[in-house]
Amino acid sequence: MRPTGNLHLGSYFGALKNFVRLQEQAKCYFFVADYHLLTTHPNPANLHQNVKTILAQYIACGLDPDKATIYIQSQVPQVVELYMFLNMNAYLGELERVSSFKDKVRQNPQNVNAGLLTYPTLMAADILLHKADAVPVGKDQEQHLEMTRTFASRFNRMYSVDYFTEPVAYNFGNELVKVPGLDGSGKMSKSVGEAATLYLVDSPEVIRKKIMKAKTDAGPQEKNSPKTPEIENLFSLLKLVSSEDIVRQFEDLYADCTIRYGDLKKQLAQDMETFIAPIRERIKQVEADDDYLSKVARQGCEKAMESASKTIREVREIIGFRPF
Repeated sequence: MRPTGNLHLGSYFGALKNFVRLQEQAKCYFFVADYHLLTTHPNPANLHQNVKTILAQYIACGLDPDKATIYIQSQVPQVVELYMFLNMNAYLGELERVSSFKDKVRQNPQNVNAGLLTYPTLMAADILLHKADAVPVGKDQEQHLEMTRTFASRFNRMYSVDYFTEPVAYNFGNELVKVPGLDGSGKMSKSVGEAATLYLVDSPEVIRKKIMKAKTDAGPQEKNSPKTPEIENLFSLLKLVSSEDIVRQFEDLYADCTIRYGDLKKQLAQDMETFIAPIRERIKQVEADDDYLSKVARQGCEKAMESASKTIREVREIIGFRPF
């Protein structure tokens, strides 16, 4: 996960909640992807603080450093070495066709750097470094995972080995949760703007303010009419944090055209605060404990280095880099 600030509700339901389950079932590696952030040229102070923030929030949301390997990407130098090896076998045309690269070029034509172009190979290095066979990804990352499979297969063919597994997408046996933004369009993410995104550290006042400003429509004009995207989004959020009775109550009010959106938003804000409050307090506790975070980072680095060093040693041998 890229350290671009505070985690939001979409990060929690779309990834972290499932990661907590996954660490009980498999050998897992979770990392703060600070190398990836360099494509945006962050301020050094901001970069360091964001890494600390994300690490604390990982732990506060339930990732356990004693059950999984949790590390900071930049503390494992083997990532960069494998990234370089994979770049030697990646082709310009295939990298330029990546949807996320083309989107970035359109959004910011003044910052089309090599890091953006080779973003898929860095992601592949993150995955293949630990020889992962399954990767939990959202819909927007499926193309990158497919490229990782391509790079793994190409390496095996080039060197006539059966070394890298071609990793597959893992979705916990269910369709991935898509948390909508408050603006009525797309998923909740930082890219849709602060006002449309609920963060796990938002105060009760901020939560209420954002939800009360969420887009709505003129209301249902006839009984059992379909919901507009804006209203469907509010009901989707309600289903995530409210009881079944509350959801059913507002569904019935909508169906018979007696719903008042102000009441719906007030209920959603109340239930959202009830849900976020304990996570927010845990985040504050963890982030304030520098000694604990340092211990977690060191422990994670040691465990990740053990796996990464073995992979790089074997990859170098396969390629032909051998000691005299």
